Amino acid sequence: MCTEVQKVFFGQDDTLNLCLAALFCGGHVLLEGVPGTAKTLLVQTLATTLSMDSCRIQMTADRLPNEITGSSVFHPDDKEFTFKPGPVFTNFLLADELNRASPKTQSALLEAMQECTVSQDKTTHPLPDPFMVFATQNPVDQDGTYPLPLAQLDRFMFKIIIDYPDVEAEKRMLNSHHATAGLRDRGELGINPVLSAEELLEAREVIRSTFVRDEVVEYVQSLMAATRDEDLLSVGASPRAGLMLMMGAKSIARFAGRDYVIPDDVKEVFCPAMRHRVVRAPMAEIEEIEPDEILTNILETVKVPR
Repeated sequence: MCTEVQKVFFGQDDTLNLCLAALFCGGHVLLEGVPGTAKTLLVQTLATTLSMDSCRIQMTADRLPNEITGSSVFHPDDKEFTFKPGPVFTNFLLADELNRASPKTQSALLEAMQECTVSQDKTTHPLPDPFMVFATQNPVDQDGTYPLPLAQLDRFMFKIIIDYPDVEAEKRMLNSHHATAGLRDRGELGINPVLSAEELLEAREVIRSTFVRDEVVEYVQSLMAATRDEDLLSVGASPRAGLMLMMGAKSIARFAGRDYVIPDDVKEVFCPAMRHRVVRAPMAEIEEIEPDEILTNILETVKVPR
C-alpha cells in the first residue's frame, strides 16, 4: 500500500505510517493542515488502494444529519416507511472539512464512529465491516467553523498534523505531476487496489494478537496518569486513549517486523494519539505552550521500562 500511495503523496512517510497504523487496527483519523497540503488526496488515494466501498462527504454549515446517516421514506403504495441508508453506510468514509458542519451534524457521526451503527426510528442499523472515518480540517481559516467537541475528538485514534513537504519532496511532486494535475481518476495516476476487506480484517486480527508484556502496559498506564496529573493540562487522557495508544503501538510493532511491542513503539504514536484528547490549562494557553510540547515533556519524565 505504501508503494501505491507514494506514487502521488511524497515526503510524508510518518503521516502515511500513522494513517496505515490506524487503518490496520480499526481506528479513525483526523488530518489537520492548511489547504493544498494533500490531505484529501492522501485519503482518496488510500481509498483507491482498498477494494472496498468509499464515500466522500463535503461538510458544510447547512448539511443536515440525515444527509449523512439516512432517513425514513414513506411509500404510499405500501403505506409504510422504509429506511434509506445515507453515505455513512460505506467502508471508507472521508468527511472533508469536518469542523465546517454544525454541532448537530457533527454529532451524527458519534454513534457510527464508536458503535459502528446508526439508530433511526427505534431501529439500529449496523454499518459495513470494516468501517473507518478519515476527516480533515483547516486550522487557519476559522470563519464559519464549529470546534469539534471533546467527545468527538476522543473517537479519533490519531490527530495527524500535515505540514508543508520538504524541498526535495516538493520538487519531486512538481516534476512528477505537473502533467497530471487535474486528473480526477486515481487510476489514471497508476494507483491500483491492493487490499480487500477480507484481507484487511485478517490483518487486524494479526495486530490484535501482538504481544504486550506487563511492563509496557504499566508504561502506557503511567503515561495516561501523567497527563491527568500535569498542571499544564486541565483535562488528561481518557481510558479510551490508552487503548488507542496500545493498538497504535501494536501496528507500529508489526510494521517493524516484530510480534511484540517495545516502549519505542508507544513513544512513536504517543503525541498523535494524545494531542487532540488533552485540554490545555488556562496558564498554558496564555503562555502559548502547545499540547505537543507538554506531551513531549511527559515522555521525557516518565520512566521507560527496560
